[in-house]
Amino acid sequence: MAKPEQTIFYSIEESIKSYRQFAQKRINDKGFDITIDQGLILSIIHDNPGISQKEIAARAFKDHASVTRIIELLVKRNFLKRDSFEEDRRRFNLNVTEEGKTILTEVQPIVDINRKTAVEGISEEEIELLRKLVNKITANCRS
Repeated sequence: MAKPEQTIFYSIEESIKSYRQFAQKRINDKGFDITIDQGLILSIIHDNPGISQKEIAARAFKDHASVTRIIELLVKRNFLKRDSFEEDRRRFNLNVTEEGKTILTEVQPIVDINRKTAVEGISEEEIELLRKLVNKITANCRS
């Protein structure tokens, strides 16, 4: 039986964790007080007006409770505005505030550089092959 660190899944997880630590440090070093997950959820809401919390969780690969906590924090920090629906007080509409749009705009160049740095020395063909292989793994796990 292969040891966990000898599997492709270990390598994928290690790569993801390394990237997240690297990217978060660079965001923090530039003086921004926002986590990768907060930025991701803010971006998802910004790009998908009217999106449900369930769909946000699916797109961010987070459980519902984690998304709820992040949304609460983003509302408290005035990055998001939450409005209830008249017909159903249990549902609410989320809108990115001007402050939220500003932080997204200011952090995006750092995100772009982080992504570029992470794939440095990897050709477009290799990236496409990696994407196809990871998508095959995902499809195998979903079938």
